[in-house]
Amino acid sequence: MAKKEKTPSQTPMMVQYQKIKDQYPDAFLFYRLGDFYEMFNEDAIKGAQLLELTLTTRNHNSDNPIPMCGVPHHAVQNYIDILVDKGYKVAICEQMEDPKLAKGMVKREVIQLITPGTNTEVGSESAKSNNYLTALVADTSNHKMGFSYADIATGELKAATLADSNDLINEVMSLKTKEIVVNSTVSATILDQLTKIGILVSHQEEVTVKAETSYLMQGLENKIQEKSVSLLLTYINVTQKRSLAHLQRAVSYEPSRYLKLDHYSQYNLELTQNIRTKKKSGTLLWLLDETKTAMGARLLKRWLDRPLLSKAAIEDRQNKVKVLLEYYFERSNLQDELVSVYDLERLAGRVAFGNVNGRDLIQLKTSLQQVPKIKHVLDTLETPEFDEILKSLDPVEDVAVAIESAIVDEPPMSVTDGNLIKDNYNDQLDQYRDAMQNGKQWIAELQASERKITGINNLKVAYNRVFGYYIEVTKVNLSKLPEGRYERKQTLTNAERFSTPELKEREQLILEAQEKSAALEYTLFTDLREKVKLAIQRLQKLAQVISTLDVLQSFAVVSENYRLVQPQMTQNAHDLQIVQGRHPVVEKVMGRQSYVPNDIRMDPQTSILLITGPNMSGKSTYMRQLALTVIMAQMGCFVPAESAKLPIFDQIFTRIGAADDLISGQSTFMVEMQEANQAVLHATQNSLILFDEIGRGTATYDGMALAQSIIEYVHDHVHAKTLFSTHYHELTALEDNLSELRNVHVGAVEKNGELVFLHQVENGPADKSYGIHVAKLAGMPEELLNRASDILSRLEEENQGKTISAVTEPRKQLKINEEAQEAEKPTTVNEDEQLSLFSEKSVDPKSEKVLTDLKTLNLMSLTPMDVMNLVNKWQQKLGK
Repeated sequence: MAKKEKTPSQTPMMVQYQKIKDQYPDAFLFYRLGDFYEMFNEDAIKGAQLLELTLTTRNHNSDNPIPMCGVPHHAVQNYIDILVDKGYKVAICEQMEDPKLAKGMVKREVIQLITPGTNTEVGSESAKSNNYLTALVADTSNHKMGFSYADIATGELKAATLADSNDLINEVMSLKTKEIVVNSTVSATILDQLTKIGILVSHQEEVTVKAETSYLMQGLENKIQEKSVSLLLTYINVTQKRSLAHLQRAVSYEPSRYLKLDHYSQYNLELTQNIRTKKKSGTLLWLLDETKTAMGARLLKRWLDRPLLSKAAIEDRQNKVKVLLEYYFERSNLQDELVSVYDLERLAGRVAFGNVNGRDLIQLKTSLQQVPKIKHVLDTLETPEFDEILKSLDPVEDVAVAIESAIVDEPPMSVTDGNLIKDNYNDQLDQYRDAMQNGKQWIAELQASERKITGINNLKVAYNRVFGYYIEVTKVNLSKLPEGRYERKQTLTNAERFSTPELKEREQLILEAQEKSAALEYTLFTDLREKVKLAIQRLQKLAQVISTLDVLQSFAVVSENYRLVQPQMTQNAHDLQIVQGRHPVVEKVMGRQSYVPNDIRMDPQTSILLITGPNMSGKSTYMRQLALTVIMAQMGCFVPAESAKLPIFDQIFTRIGAADDLISGQSTFMVEMQEANQAVLHATQNSLILFDEIGRGTATYDGMALAQSIIEYVHDHVHAKTLFSTHYHELTALEDNLSELRNVHVGAVEKNGELVFLHQVENGPADKSYGIHVAKLAGMPEELLNRASDILSRLEEENQGKTISAVTEPRKQLKINEEAQEAEKPTTVNEDEQLSLFSEKSVDPKSEKVLTDLKTLNLMSLTPMDVMNLVNKWQQKLGK
């Protein structure tokens, strides 16, 4: 879509087209020509390919014909949606005057630029999700970033201050934004990161916030947030070119005020997207969504993205869920009323944009008429938990009454063709309608009269838009017409059409009444729309209250259906006790009878559970169910267990599953180390860490050394509640040296040579690995399995007595010299200290080489893995 050079042979229309196109070089220009939107040049070539249109040419007889394709104006939205969904921008260029009245070229201009982040026309399924447009500015002086986002359809507007690119990526991934607006302050490195994850980067340098939107920034916390919101509002004004009265005042938010889940954790835990199918089905959102309104569904997703940290706020939601759970019939009545509530947030946006139609207003009226019924349901609960919600339920009765009195019950889609306003609403309109009705009656009487005068029984008086009213007579009956009475108007194959002076006069009166009636109806409609526009803020507040009610009733339904219980929440207490906990999504898929529940118990003195057991036994499920239980609880929902006592966690970190980051060219092991590093660096004692099979992506010694050192670091420095599953059974020995670590395992038994998973988590380490048994379950060939068993037996026989075990002694030495290490000062242990680690018995010749190595060894410069390799080497030399 590069700029095309103007040539001398260009027609005036193409000159106009190119001038407009040059203003929007990065967008498809939909140029209105009559009943079509046309694309030319490179837009046409690429558009025809993307939209599967026929590519033609303009001036095809010239030496350089112009590529061209088009779409019908009445179906344009579908084509716009296709392009925008693919990440493109579309500029809509309309005719700004009537071609019949224009002198010279018809004036045209772009009335809207539709982009991935500004598209407000969504389908029914997409209506359950927000479409966020984001903006970013950087402050190099203090290394902070101003970040903001808005949903143009609903009016939501928020801003935050971010510390680094990790925070930024977490935010944009969580919001699932398709487009971000930046200025020159944002570095190329960050722009590259955003582009790699598939976000459209739009540039906006000039900032000119209009007076009517400047108040939206009042109350922001700092200048960097104001700059970000200013950039965002400028871009919205430039692209949308219409009223933004529904945008709400910007709210500052701090990501740290909510339970933090980085995008890795959200992905690994399948909160909103199934890892395999990329769909909603099979996710926590899928389980929790029993909402009855689109705006309730969106709020549920926002709550899922940002669980709470405040004990009081969490318990407030849970107590409301408890009431709704206990009052079954009242909850059913509430659901019945919510079903008839349409999307108030998006309806308010359409009113502000000026593209609301009669059917939208009927939906608004219907929604408002449910509010008194909803208030009545809440009144019957007779509990204080819903007092604040009751006070906030404003039925906006004046708007409902105004719509009821003005708009017909079944209005047409068009707002300019009439038949929209009720009778007796406006005296002038009633007069026009009376004239039209009388005129039509006169036409009917004229037809009867003419048939009687001429004796032509099939004579008819009719109307079309081109020729107006006419008298039609078939050719076989033309001889029956009296001379001089009729004026020929049109000749058809089998008939002639005529008019009379009386018919012309009446036609003028009727058409004038029709035209004035339609114009007056549109004026009355726009007046009503402006009245509704004054109530936008009230409608938005009402939408927030109804959305909250919808999510709370959804929690109550889910809690009843899946036997969830209210957890006991504790602040700053590290006691975690879950009795018969379950993974709610897995249980829903498998069925209640098939799922095996498990306890998860971690008292204040236990920070790490080291989980062993065979593959497919349920270790990952056990870990995930704890994370989902925590998220559900801090959202304000009940949890899947017989009983639960939970601390309030500030962050959740996960390293579950294996995945390459192909975009960044990073291997599974690199991704694993990065995710583990996020936890090690940023977790606190109030965090939850889930590590599944850390170290499996590299060699055995490397992997086990890393796994052990990570466990020790978390144990000694972080003290976060940690579930660490592993196949390195040697690590279970750490329980003897790490006071806050406890071994548990997932049970499995062999019956007649077959492996049976018990899916029951028990205290203590697993007794053995079952890798070959799992391979058998996977359907491996019998010959292959037999060979594997033979190789395993030989390896066990050859290495009998040489089992690798966890290294504990070097850790003690390292801990003694921790201060020296932190200061990065090399510390050398003298030979006497080195030798004191071993027996002082006399040295035999076999040991001389080992002692020589020890004398030259700088122990403090070695990693645990190096120590393990050396010890193994010495044991072999000593024949032990």
